[in-house]
Amino acid sequence: MPVANEREGAFLFPDKPVTLIGPELKVGDTAPDFRLVANDLSEVSLADSKGKIRIISVVPSLDTGVCDAQTRRFNEEASKLGDNVVVLTVSADLPFAQKRWCGAAGVERVMTLSDHRTMGFGDAYGTHIKEYRLESRAVFVVDSSDKIVYVQYVPAAGEHPNYEAALDAAKAAK
Repeated sequence: MPVANEREGAFLFPDKPVTLIGPELKVGDTAPDFRLVANDLSEVSLADSKGKIRIISVVPSLDTGVCDAQTRRFNEEASKLGDNVVVLTVSADLPFAQKRWCGAAGVERVMTLSDHRTMGFGDAYGTHIKEYRLESRAVFVVDSSDKIVYVQYVPAAGEHPNYEAALDAAKAAK
């Protein structure tokens, strides 16, 4: 029997239904704050980018094909969005692995953040895969006043998010 805030079968990983811990956030919700670990082991919160538009790209692991492609795509698009938009990629990968991946991939416009310590981001945003202690694939766009203006919980690990819809939401956000 699931406990509160567990969504059984909400995500396919890789092709098996798994349970996501946390709420299913909606457009109009206030984005929960978080404490994540950056590549330099510093702590980063949502409040650190207050007043900016945030694209939060969530991936299971940067070392897999779709996650790699998703992060590279948002890195490429970030340079076109201007200085008022911050792109964050969240995974449960260790910060050291994220740093290595960024260096190898030449990713410089996206800030990779690790939820490995507590999975608190995943629990607050509804992306924590219970069975594997990883993040599911999702994209959130948060406006400058911390309201969620776009959300997509991608239903399966092997599927890409709707990049255009997320980018359009970021461009339209205030």
